[in-house]
Amino acid sequence: MRVKSPPSRASIPEQLGINLVSRKEEELFKWFLACLLYGKPIQQEIAERAYSRLVQEKLLSPAAVLRAGWDKLVRLLDDAHYVRYDFSTAAKLLEVCQQLKERYGTLTELMAQARTASELSAKLQQFKHIGPVTARIFCRELTPIWYRPGELSQPMRRLPRRRSQRRKQYGITRDHCTARFQG
Repeated sequence: MRVKSPPSRASIPEQLGINLVSRKEEELFKWFLACLLYGKPIQQEIAERAYSRLVQEKLLSPAAVLRAGWDKLVRLLDDAHYVRYDFSTAAKLLEVCQQLKERYGTLTELMAQARTASELSAKLQQFKHIGPVTARIFCRELTPIWYRPGELSQPMRRLPRRRSQRRKQYGITRDHCTARFQG
């Protein structure tokens, strides 16, 4: 009897046809756009459909989104059934793209200025309308590609498990440990 292996799960960028490994500005912006849409409390299929509509219309840069304007964005979001959040999301996309363009010019420049993933997350959260959820979604996929392993985060230093090893590590003798209990 042959056992089937579970299907490999593609990452969300891969499912959306985004090639983050290329490190191209257009691919980074497509992922940024998708994260802005996924950051709303809306069904994943609707967010994917909205993303696809924006990509079909070639809104692949902050300048392109700004040129499209609020009316076109609302129409595209409505086409994807992004109905309850269409007005606010259109305004959010325009505002975030304007901020990105003014502060950094490109996502590549933003990421170059952030030396670590945690710095990138903090810089993203400085944008109006980008909170921890959107920043976490964006960074989760980019961190292994963009930052070297030592830069991912600063892991807590693990303490030795045995007390004797901890005492040795910190230069504490047995006398120090028992002194407080003596007379």
